[in-house]
Amino acid sequence: MSGHVVVVGSANVDLVVPVPRHPGPGETVLGGDLVRAAGGKGANQAVAAARAGGARTTFLGALGRDDAADLLLASLRGAGVETDLVSRTDVATGSAFIAVGPQGENAIVVAPGANGRLTLGSDAAARLGEADVVLAQLEVPVATVVAAARARRPGARLVLNAAPSQPLPPELWDQVDVLVVNEHEARDLAGDPAKGTGAEEQLVATLLGRVAAVVVTLGGRGCLVGERGREVVTVRAPRVEPVDTTGAGDTFCGVLAAHLAAGVGLVDAARLAVVAGALAVTRTGAQDAVPDAAEVRRAAARDAQVGDEEVGR
Repeated sequence: MSGHVVVVGSANVDLVVPVPRHPGPGETVLGGDLVRAAGGKGANQAVAAARAGGARTTFLGALGRDDAADLLLASLRGAGVETDLVSRTDVATGSAFIAVGPQGENAIVVAPGANGRLTLGSDAAARLGEADVVLAQLEVPVATVVAAARARRPGARLVLNAAPSQPLPPELWDQVDVLVVNEHEARDLAGDPAKGTGAEEQLVATLLGRVAAVVVTLGGRGCLVGERGREVVTVRAPRVEPVDTTGAGDTFCGVLAAHLAAGVGLVDAARLAVVAGALAVTRTGAQDAVPDAAEVRRAAARDAQVGDEEVGR
């Protein structure tokens, strides 16, 4: 694989604690041992893109001048991500407080810290101009995401993971080539509260009125891929036993972007991304759980064989 992915986004130190159940308002729940790990949607996605198998990956983010920043830089560099344009500020590195339930479901509170100070200088803009795919999320200022989109070269794609959910300004809608959202984020952006049979496909159709391509992730059910002028494709996920869902969506986005940068079609890229996301939920943590390209290929081959066997029954 080849191609160049530039990820513009957040980096957080994750403070993760397992809980028997998520507390209600005003309630205290005793959890297990605290784990401190590298995270943040942008950094997670950069690690996933780099591990996907050959795509050059650059991370553009902002960190503090603290030991949390050192932890994040070590994780990014260990995965092969270029970090030479990461900016440093006097504001603390971002933090995420994550409670993980018995079935792997999580509840997350983010303190953005340095992420809220991310801006793009001339060197960052030049690197963006070299990218085949620019991948961004919404844990950094929207104005920075718009600036990154405008800095890309003609023909380069902006893949926007519109999370956490928030309204998008017209100047960002106009720049998006591939929109990646979960069902809740899709519903927020589409303004469609409908539920029931066909509702997810309706969401895809509505969003295709704003962008050329949409991927709606469905957790353990896989994803829907919609492109203008084509039928919506359902990509199913392999069956796994979830341990921790933290970072699974980020793994999906990073792997998707890396394969798009290499010239793979959107549906085929989504198939590999679904497998990578499924592998990620079988492990604890975010960046530590991201599989490498060989693992994804083996799992995809096994899943295809299982699918063939099920069809033959």
